[in-house]
Amino acid sequence: MNNSSEESYSLEDVKDDLDVLRAVEDRVVDAIEAAETPEVLEYLIREQQFDLQHEGDQGVGKIRRAVLQSSKASQDLKRTVITRGDDTPARILVPDEVERNAKTALRTGKPVVLYGPTGTGKTTFAKQLALGQSVGYSLHTATPSWTAKDIIGGIGPNLSGSSGYQSLNYQTELGAVSEAVKRARDFDIPYSVILDEITRADISQIFGPLYTAIENRNQTLIETDDGETIELDEDVSIICTMNMSDRTVNELDNAITRRFAMVELDEYEDDDRRELFDGWLTDNLGDIPLLDNDDLLDLFEADYDGINNGSERASRGPIMRFGPMHYRDVTIFLREALQDESLYMDEPEAAVGQAFRTFIVPRLLNSAAFPQIEQIEEHYRALNKSFEMFDLTPAAELASRELEAEQRRMGSYEQ
Repeated sequence: MNNSSEESYSLEDVKDDLDVLRAVEDRVVDAIEAAETPEVLEYLIREQQFDLQHEGDQGVGKIRRAVLQSSKASQDLKRTVITRGDDTPARILVPDEVERNAKTALRTGKPVVLYGPTGTGKTTFAKQLALGQSVGYSLHTATPSWTAKDIIGGIGPNLSGSSGYQSLNYQTELGAVSEAVKRARDFDIPYSVILDEITRADISQIFGPLYTAIENRNQTLIETDDGETIELDEDVSIICTMNMSDRTVNELDNAITRRFAMVELDEYEDDDRRELFDGWLTDNLGDIPLLDNDDLLDLFEADYDGINNGSERASRGPIMRFGPMHYRDVTIFLREALQDESLYMDEPEAAVGQAFRTFIVPRLLNSAAFPQIEQIEEHYRALNKSFEMFDLTPAAELASRELEAEQRRMGSYEQ
């Protein structure tokens, strides 16, 4: 095979020296950088999968970076290497109107916020939007400690030198958005950044400088240590998700609703929701005959309806907005529980109650006020009576214990 000082690597060169390429990562990089034709890159990455062999299924190492920087690599091949290990499902499950609104909003060039109650598939849909809009994406989940530096970047400390002789200096650190701009620029690709669950942070604080840049695209976000200025780029899409279980759009800072496109992800049509439930039951429990999938489907529907709309089984109205995606976790729990004798293979009806206790009730209680906790407890007591083929006692008792704890706290406060 040619060496790195020669002009190019042909497909024949690469095929003649596969053993060396399998053993030496740097030789793969040489072959990519001096590839004679796009077919060389396709062969190295798609057929031989040298990036997977040398770098594993995630991250951007030397081989993937070489592909991303190559003028001979197609956008599709760049997408392949930058999304290795990504398990985002191809099928979009959100309502058609939501999908159309989100895609249209992205085309306007505005940052997009997907908002709605927990369990409506916002994060998964954000990744699907990113993959449809861009070659690659990065995902960052907000925390209460986030500041504008996490979005834009800033100056941070850096220790250098060997052990015992380290010195402290300061260098520029890119934030989530500025890093996305840098990747789009360096790799010549459209790129997306997902800011997940932004209501965990102080939105006004973290987005302050970004608001200015949205209004003026020539505004410099940050300057790197090399003197490179970073501005918002039309090749960079910003997609945010926001859990609205404890907030409404009216409570948000007006600055974000004026500068971001707000796309609500809430209601699923009955047929669409049943299709989701039925698909998860078939995929995860279709080969396990210990439970009746039709009964489980009816339970999912009754639970979802009682939480979101109220039901005859309980004496009160709706509890809260709650999405259907939570029930996928229930089916996965049951799949694992019913295939092991040391788990729940001999007690399938108990497994159902434990699945609800593990994945549904805690998520309801997490954002519930006292009256809602009372409703949750009443709801699962009623469900347990209606669905005698399952044992939902664990779910009901978890809600009951939380209700008792809340009553004690209220009593202590009143004293």
